[in-house]
Amino acid sequence: MPYSSGTTGLPKGVELTHSNIVSNITQLSPEEINYLQETTKEHQDVIPVILPIFHIYGLVITTILTLLRGCKNVYIPKFEPKQFIDILVNYKPNVLFVAPPLVLFMTNQDAVKPEYLSPVRDILSGAAPLGAADEQRFLAKAKKNITIGQGYGMTEASPVIALTNKKKRCPPGSTGIPVPNTEFKIVDISNPNGPSLGPNQTGELLVRGPQIMRGYHNRPEETENTITDGWLRTGDIAFYDDDKNLTITDRLKELIKVKGFQVPPAELEEIIRKHPDVLDVGVIGIPHKLFGEVPRAFVTPKPGAQIKEQKLQEFVKDKVASYKELKGGVQIMDRIPKNASGKILRRELKDLYKKIEDKS
Repeated sequence: MPYSSGTTGLPKGVELTHSNIVSNITQLSPEEINYLQETTKEHQDVIPVILPIFHIYGLVITTILTLLRGCKNVYIPKFEPKQFIDILVNYKPNVLFVAPPLVLFMTNQDAVKPEYLSPVRDILSGAAPLGAADEQRFLAKAKKNITIGQGYGMTEASPVIALTNKKKRCPPGSTGIPVPNTEFKIVDISNPNGPSLGPNQTGELLVRGPQIMRGYHNRPEETENTITDGWLRTGDIAFYDDDKNLTITDRLKELIKVKGFQVPPAELEEIIRKHPDVLDVGVIGIPHKLFGEVPRAFVTPKPGAQIKEQKLQEFVKDKVASYKELKGGVQIMDRIPKNASGKILRRELKDLYKKIEDKS
């Protein structure tokens, strides 16, 4: 019984059966979505286990799946930059199972030399969307042809729902195709019980398959609201293309509603990370008397850099529609609060903003 991430509310106990976990491991067998090489007398994949094992990604993917394949796992009790870099140098890992913050770390840190990444064959990023621009910046740093795949999943789905197809180029930023025996559909956000939407139409993602949880522990009402006729309401905003590649754009509960328009925080975060002085960023919606909500950015500068609020607002303004501008302002922080899997804890950012407002 792992617990949900708790990025927008309190975590919930997720009841996963033996059948759920075994089904999901089996669903990862096809060659086109298998990022691990079988162990032989001549070769053994080396995997740094960075994500905590109490997290579903760390438990099922970087522990159960890698042990099943006979990989050599290098466990890290707690992520520390120097220790991670030492592992790159000394153990020469072949596959990195990561969350987007670690991709950004490897891209932005001068201490991570391109030659340290030379043994890396594949990277699989999950737990949160990795933007196409962030993907390209990492490849430019690595200076080699590393396959970067993305996976999409949820604790409620044991966790994998979709993976990038290694044999067929997926659009940058896509989380790939659904794993075998998994159905998905996109429905209108305002009418989840209505008809399914077609390709390239954005809405809420619903999923059905043998990996879907039994329910939330001691929460029958929330279980009923989340699962209908076997369909799991993911709470994620997504679309799929003509080849059935899924792209997750944001969380339904995290959308910022400006004058009736819906603004995905992840879209603004990807733009802000392109600023040369920005190390990390988290965006939330804050109340506004006229517009309902407006975006506010919490920003961590790169070491030695200084960021001026107006300059960053102008940087974003040149790249977005007017309703997506940072009219809620910019706040400089030492670090962006995240959970163990690397997801931004937006509820903590909202609490921080509320405390600031209460004092003013």
